[in-house]
Amino acid sequence: MLEIDKLRKADLFSGSAILLLGLFVVGQATQMPMKDSYAGVQNVWYVSPALFPLFIGSMLALLGLLLIKAAFKEVGSAGLLSVLKYLSSSDFASFLKLPGTIRFYGITLNLLIFVFLLIPRVDFFLASILFLLIFFFMFYCGSDEDLLSLIYLMIASTLLFSLVVLAPWAPSLATLVPFLSDILIIIYITGLILYYFIKLKGSPELMPKFRLSLIIAFAAPLTIGIIFKYFLLVPMPFEGLVVSLLDAIWYADIWS
Repeated sequence: MLEIDKLRKADLFSGSAILLLGLFVVGQATQMPMKDSYAGVQNVWYVSPALFPLFIGSMLALLGLLLIKAAFKEVGSAGLLSVLKYLSSSDFASFLKLPGTIRFYGITLNLLIFVFLLIPRVDFFLASILFLLIFFFMFYCGSDEDLLSLIYLMIASTLLFSLVVLAPWAPSLATLVPFLSDILIIIYITGLILYYFIKLKGSPELMPKFRLSLIIAFAAPLTIGIIFKYFLLVPMPFEGLVVSLLDAIWYADIWS
């Protein structure tokens, strides 16, 4: 019974997080056009790209509310107060420092960087390779101490990348150096691989994992991306240096 009570109190917290996430998705979706004109053709609201995220966000918000309602019905106001008290206690501060919680930080940070920073600005193949490499190095090729170091490295490299790519002088730099963001990511990927190679070369049990991580991180995006780009004719979210090289190979005159 005590374990169920703890779970219901946790549901108050997780339900609130799900509710806020759903509201955020709905808020972002409302910024998409519900109807617009393309090449003189007026699109109606029910083909809007906003409908799917609106539905997903609404369902998340609804499920979050239902979870909060069910949990509150079980534990009452006393349970809610105990949850709030726990969130302000030293026990919660200790929980935030646990290895499992730090892993959650790493997962969240990697996803946020991939979705909001890399996908809109970096060649899809390079962004996906970096995303997978970081995940593999986080959880497959290192310890909890390595994970924390990698998180710090991600934060530092993200700030540096943002300083170069998002700064007011970024357009001038991009004019001087074509594919600037892609080149920076290539340098980052190369440095990350060299760092882990040097770190793990003295560990016979980890080197096979390191090699497997490299194979999957490079092979998966290239295989899936090439299928979608050149066989299914689906454009990549951002096409940069790698796509330009693949285009030059795919559409070369030697194949005709």
